[in-house]
Amino acid sequence: MQRVCVIGGSRYFGKLLVERLRDAGHQVSVVNRGSAGPPAGVAHLVADRDDEASLRAALGSRTFDAVVDQVCYTPVQAALAARVFAGRTRRYVMTSTIEVYDPATAALPAVPEGTPVPEEHVDPAAWRVAPDLPWHDPAYLAAHYAEGKRQAEAVLTRAGGFAFAAVRGAHVLGGGAREFTGRLAHYTERVRRGEEITVHAPLLPTVFLHYRELADLLGWAATATGFTGPVNACSDGPLDARQLTALVAAQAGREPVHRVVAAGEAASPFSCDRHYAMSNARAKALGFAFSRTTDWLPGAIAEALTASAAPTP
Repeated sequence: MQRVCVIGGSRYFGKLLVERLRDAGHQVSVVNRGSAGPPAGVAHLVADRDDEASLRAALGSRTFDAVVDQVCYTPVQAALAARVFAGRTRRYVMTSTIEVYDPATAALPAVPEGTPVPEEHVDPAAWRVAPDLPWHDPAYLAAHYAEGKRQAEAVLTRAGGFAFAAVRGAHVLGGGAREFTGRLAHYTERVRRGEEITVHAPLLPTVFLHYRELADLLGWAATATGFTGPVNACSDGPLDARQLTALVAAQAGREPVHRVVAAGEAASPFSCDRHYAMSNARAKALGFAFSRTTDWLPGAIAEALTASAAPTP
């Protein structure tokens, strides 16, 4: 049994992570602002993670074997967490993202097309941190999501008060209506209604991960291994937007309609005109076994089609 603190953890794969940690016999605490209570058997610590005094007061004298931070988006948040949890936890795991590799959001070295991007492509130990940027402005943060995650990783990597790992998750799907981003619903609803799917030309593949698999991996990263640094999390088998549309169309019984967008024009989610599909070799070498995308994606599509066809309450 380990003592695990989850910051966030009130919805989607974070909620599932909390349940699975609890069911595995761990002593789990959830920190959030109180908008959603945790499941039975889980301690609820009400605090604003952006308010250092509030967070310290909610934690009291508690210490942990591991912390899983689901909602760290900026270097400012990371620095606050580093101060509060230094000496309070042995291990700190941050939920990060594939977007750290997006070459459209940072000056990154080129990766040969078709070569899965490894973790060392973005080294948080060497990444420049700029805490004085307007990270508290929601519009700025939304426009700089990838850079915020890169800088948050960098701050926690250098903090030194605990062993730190970052889980860089691929595009997360599954769960039907619970998949709150609406990205898979974009495909299921348009295909079902015969509406066009906009794609780039040329069109490059990306990688995906089922939300249950990400919950499993975060629990593994927190409790079952001592690795540090970033680790990529994605199922085997990249897909491009046309391939994803074809899988949806096969279940919807409709012919998909595609429109190629002009250079610089926005396209559908997961339509990539740049290469940053990740390698999951490091996680495999550390002992985590991934599924294949095509093993679970048909089920996720079926859930999304059912959710999109359901009447609005």
